[in-house]
Amino acid sequence: MPLSTTLANSSARGFGGLRNFESLPAPTSVDYLVVAGGGGGGRQDGGGGGAGGYLSGLSFAISGSFTVTVGAGGAGSTTNYVNGTDGNNSVFSTITSTGGGGGGSSNNQAGANGGSGGGGSAGGSAAGGIKTASPVQGNNGGSGTAGSYPNYGAGGGGGAGAAGANATSGTPGAGGNGSASSITGSSVTYAGGGGGGGPSRRGLGGTGGGGNGDSGGSGGNGSNGTVNLGGGGGGGGQDTVNNPGYDGGSGVVILKYPNTFANLNTIGGTLVYTLTNTGGNKIYQFTAGTGTVTV
Repeated sequence: MPLSTTLANSSARGFGGLRNFESLPAPTSVDYLVVAGGGGGGRQDGGGGGAGGYLSGLSFAISGSFTVTVGAGGAGSTTNYVNGTDGNNSVFSTITSTGGGGGGSSNNQAGANGGSGGGGSAGGSAAGGIKTASPVQGNNGGSGTAGSYPNYGAGGGGGAGAAGANATSGTPGAGGNGSASSITGSSVTYAGGGGGGGPSRRGLGGTGGGGNGDSGGSGGNGSNGTVNLGGGGGGGGQDTVNNPGYDGGSGVVILKYPNTFANLNTIGGTLVYTLTNTGGNKIYQFTAGTGTVTV
């Protein structure tokens, strides 16, 4: 049976760092997945938030100490013509995943750039945000569309695996799908884009934690991006109750190495994590906070 332990910061090192009780060598490299926080959705027929940046790699060399930061999701917009807040970056050592761009708000506001771009708002041909991170970590957001009521909608936020969909007449764009990783031993999809909002229909969130857009109360409410998947938040609808944008989901940092090596020595700051020993590997999932890790 796998051994799993949930811990918060360095006060609980009796479980997280067993160096004093082990005769194993320190790890020298890890496989990693670093997902940033998703962007918040735009207000009032707003674009979906872009997914947090997604980066993964094998056999990354570690020694001494390094920083880990788990990016929080961006807040959905509550103010006309102010985009949803961009997601926050996630960091592992020299690897930085860029937060997703916020969705465009209200009439004809472009989505923000980011790891994946946010969707453009309705009311015009508002452009989706651009995937600006280097190396590439996601996809562009979709554009909004104009039209007479209720035939307009906002674009979907970009996802790690696909661009956000453009809105068409009467139908907001869906969020772009995320990308799957099996670093934990089972396949999980991360970093889906948020769906665009509209007055009578909504765009669905992309696979991998993207929040649904809002239809203005007539065809389904919107939703936040999923915590620790880095999904973008859904765009707000049009009525006075359901028009704020929805929050993006927080990111995650996952490290894996063979269990023939010792546990990480110390994990400090405000980091919250789980350690699982399964499939011949030690898997650290950092789910919140920031701090320094020593090998």
